Amino acid sequence: MKKFENDFFIGAATAAHQVEGNNTNSDCWAMEQMPHTTYKDKSGIACDHYNRYEEDIKLMKSAGLNAYRFSIEWARIQPEDGVFDDEQIEHYRKVIRCCREHGIEPVVTLFHFSSPIWIIRKGGWEADTVVEDFEKYASYVIKALGSELKYVCTINEANMGLQVAAISRRYTMMAKKAAAAGAQNSGGEVQMGLNMQAMMENMKFQAMENEEVFGTPQPHCFNLGGSEHSDLLTMKAHQAAKKAIHDLYPDIQVGLTLSLHDIQPVEGGEARAEAAWAEEFTHYLPYIQDDDFLGVQNYTRTIVGPEEDLPVPDGAERTQMGYEYYPQALEHVIRAVAKDFRGNIMVTENGVSCDDDSRRVNFIQIAADGVARCIADGIPVKGYFYWSLMDNFEWQMGYRMQFGLIAVDRTTQTRTPKPSLAYLGSYRG
Repeated sequence: MKKFENDFFIGAATAAHQVEGNNTNSDCWAMEQMPHTTYKDKSGIACDHYNRYEEDIKLMKSAGLNAYRFSIEWARIQPEDGVFDDEQIEHYRKVIRCCREHGIEPVVTLFHFSSPIWIIRKGGWEADTVVEDFEKYASYVIKALGSELKYVCTINEANMGLQVAAISRRYTMMAKKAAAAGAQNSGGEVQMGLNMQAMMENMKFQAMENEEVFGTPQPHCFNLGGSEHSDLLTMKAHQAAKKAIHDLYPDIQVGLTLSLHDIQPVEGGEARAEAAWAEEFTHYLPYIQDDDFLGVQNYTRTIVGPEEDLPVPDGAERTQMGYEYYPQALEHVIRAVAKDFRGNIMVTENGVSCDDDSRRVNFIQIAADGVARCIADGIPVKGYFYWSLMDNFEWQMGYRMQFGLIAVDRTTQTRTPKPSLAYLGSYRG
């Protein structure tokens, strides 16, 4: 094990909707309640992190972690168009100050997949108005909290819209092939908890339910897939928010995060691999090249053939999510990113869903050692945030995925740190 320098961030990450509980004004909450929901569980109280954040921050501190990446929930801060909730912003001030009191650097994400319902009713992430709406939200948050922050991620996995759209197309194609061959299609290549089978099966039933809640049969929620137009709007929203933040507090380090696969071509797949990397990463460079840092988020690799992406190799270990257990991917992705992005890099998510914590320890060891090699080669990696701090609500997959460094009893909310939490903390210099 190679320990990192004292100023390197060793931390864990969460997202508000996945851990706080009772996020009742968001699109995700609304979709969970629908009769034909694609969510396997309802988030409900989640991990009750909204009330138990101090307990969770203390667990990080005791394990030796020195940073915490968490998100502020837009639907709490702005439950209605034009209405800001000062009580909720004070809640997040308390979380930030609790981090500081325990020697934990707060790295705040302004948007992590879940939107206020009113945003979706206005056209969601396909509506031009989302840029100004997000800028106003960011300005409100930073005016209130900017004096207490050093690092802000504007949008989590800003490329997720295009990824989900591509995966949906690929899933449909693979499902047809699997049906013809009498096989099953897992759709497990996406780096977030999507229930692809239910999404396809329930589509025809959901139109009326969507119309009732969102005012449209096809709501443009961030994590349901997007077009090239929504992709551009996401970049414009990021740039508008970044400018607003820097206008208020020039010294705050601002970036966004991207979901990135380790794209590995086999012979003949080089052109497809290059096109996939362009869609996933390089076409964003004009919009992020002046950012203070880039958040890299990686979980696995994609093997690219001449005609299609190849399945997980026979005999390879799979995670609970269905994709390949491949911690080596992170180092490869960092090196690929650093060829074109010249600024600082933070690993804002990297982790594994499994019920054997020794496999999580092994995953962290291989991934973190890869990060150390990148740093030794002069790549400016400034932090590693494991996903996730605790077993949480993994979107449409519900509570079945175990990514956490901390186990959470679903009935009592009792926290039980796993050995991997202390192991991660041992990387501190």
